[in-house]
Parts: sequence; structure tokens; C-alpha cells
Amino acid sequence: MSTDKSNEIAAPGSHAPPSRALVVGDGAFAMAMATSLARRGDTSVRILCHTTQVRDEINAGENKTYLPGYQVHSNITAYTNITEACDPDIQLVLLVIPTQFLRKFLVANLASLPVGCPIVVCAKGIEIGTAETPYEMMISELPGKYHKHFAVLAGPSFAKEIMDGEPTNVVVASQNSIVAKEVAQYVSDGSSLRAYVSDDVHGIEIAGAVKNVLAIASGALDGLKFGNNARAALVCRGLAELTRLAVATGSNGRSMAGLAGVGDLMLTCSSSLSRNFTVGKKLASGMSLEEISGGTNAVAEGVATAKSVRMLAGKLGVEMPICEAVYQCLYEGKAPKLALAELQARPLGAEGGLVAGE
Repeated sequence: MSTDKSNEIAAPGSHAPPSRALVVGDGAFAMAMATSLARRGDTSVRILCHTTQVRDEINAGENKTYLPGYQVHSNITAYTNITEACDPDIQLVLLVIPTQFLRKFLVANLASLPVGCPIVVCAKGIEIGTAETPYEMMISELPGKYHKHFAVLAGPSFAKEIMDGEPTNVVVASQNSIVAKEVAQYVSDGSSLRAYVSDDVHGIEIAGAVKNVLAIASGALDGLKFGNNARAALVCRGLAELTRLAVATGSNGRSMAGLAGVGDLMLTCSSSLSRNFTVGKKLASGMSLEEISGGTNAVAEGVATAKSVRMLAGKLGVEMPICEAVYQCLYEGKAPKLALAELQARPLGAEGGLVAGE
């Protein structure tokens, strides 16, 4: 039996939690991560909100706009002013901002973020226009003094299940292994939330983005009343698509078999808790994108990411027929049933391995 412990970090929950943490964002996942940190006991968590309404709701004890029904932990305080939310003692920053709004925040606040502590992006998407991932946007917009502290957090993690204390595993990726380990220790609580580490930033970000597009396709299958065979095929062939794109951007592809890849793909393709899954289901019912978007205040990242994935895949020459079909259903008015029929009628081919993404 192997006794190699080179990949071990420390016992989960044994590392001292951050004394103060800043969570930028006020949606359901931001609240869940803030709550998970606050439950460690000694961590004071500051949430930076984008509206005074949500700030006041949180400080009154319940985020009624984005996470109704859950009491706000006593260690959490909400702000709308980043200067007030930050102080020199902040040891961890989580950026839980939708991808399409991240750059605007970074540009506006590049002189306000704390220096010397990990800055962890939790968004899962690709920016329209630039085709940059959240990590790449941080590199592009923030001064060099921040760069060695960047990390990405991803994996199968519905906010409500984190709030309920259910077992959840995530992965923290960084080009700096020390930062990845530090963040993993900070967020792992020894009971419900556990983090693994990786250096495959490209792969983990691409997986997190593409799985949202594929979840829309899965929701459409559910809306069309197709069963388990269809969903299993979608997950498998979708995994091949996201692997091809990840490898084309510099990933070794192995992360696709992990939490950010197949793990998050299985989660978002099989549950109505996924906003993207719900979008697909509503598309299949005949609703337009405008009607779907107007009925919720939550952001389904896959809607915008379908555009940017299409752009990036075209630029890199990567074939992604399922993602292309989702784009056509969202933006060109194609009926999901017709899109599925066309996918099934494509020329036959060989199935390759996971890393090849064939």
C-alpha cells in the first residue's frame, strides 16, 4: 500500500480560519460561501453588495432578494462601499460576481482591493467580446502586485446545499501552489465543505463555463420529456466538447475527470436547482429568452457564455456541436426539438478518450 503523502495539505479544519474575509457579491452563492466562512467561529465576514436594498436586507437578518428563508449568520456584515468593507486585516477575498460584470468591478476598484492576501474568483463563465475567463480578466486589469495571489474556486456546489450544511467538495486552482493550498485550508471546514487543489487554471475555468451551456441543453431535454438515456449521452458528449476546448486553451485535460469537470457537469445537468437547467426547460416549453430573463433576478451564466464559447471555439477551431445548438436555440430562435434532431443526424464518428476529447 502506498504511503506517498506528497499531495496532502493538512487535516481539513485544522488550519486557522481567516480572521476577516471579504466576499464581493450578494447573490445566493456569495451568501453561501460567506456563511460557510462565518460558521468557522472566529471569522468576521464582510459582504460587498451592489445595492443598498440587499445590503439592508442582509444586515436585517435575511437576504430576501437572492436567498430567502435563511437567517444571516451573526458574523456577517454587509456594505455597499468597498472602502468601508476593506481593511488591512482582510486575509481572504472571494469575488462572487457574474462573469459579464467582473471586469467593470475590477477596473473601478483596482486600487481598493487588499494586497497580499488570496483573491479568489468564483465566477463560471467567459466574457463576451474578449473570450477571456475570470482569471484572465484579473491578470488583464489588476496591477502585477496582485497576480501571485490569484486563485479560482469551482466544482459542484449549489448554494442552498452549502447553506444546509450538506457535504460539498470543491477545487481551488492557482498558478501559485502555495496560494491554492492556503485557500483550500481557509474554506475547508472539516465537516461539510472540503477543497482540493489544482494548478490547471485553464481547464477548471473552461469546465466551469461550458458546463453552464450544457446545463441549458440538459434542461431542454427534460422539458421535452426525454429520459435518462438522452441525459447520459448529453453529459458524455458534452464532456468531450468541454475537454476539447480546455485542451485547446492549454489544459492537460485531466481536470475534466474531476470536480470542476464531470462533477459540476453532472450536478448542473440533473437538477432544477441549476438556473441554467431551468432556462433550458423553459426554452423547451416555448418561452423566448426575453420572457425567461424577465421572470427572474438571478443570473444564469450559461446564457451569455453560449455566445463567448461559440466565439472562442471558432477562434481555436474546436468543434462543439451541442454548444452551437444551444446558441442557436437561445439567439436564433431554433426549436430545441429540431436542434436535437439535427444533432442526432450528424455523421457518425469514433469515440475517443477523455483527454483527447474526441
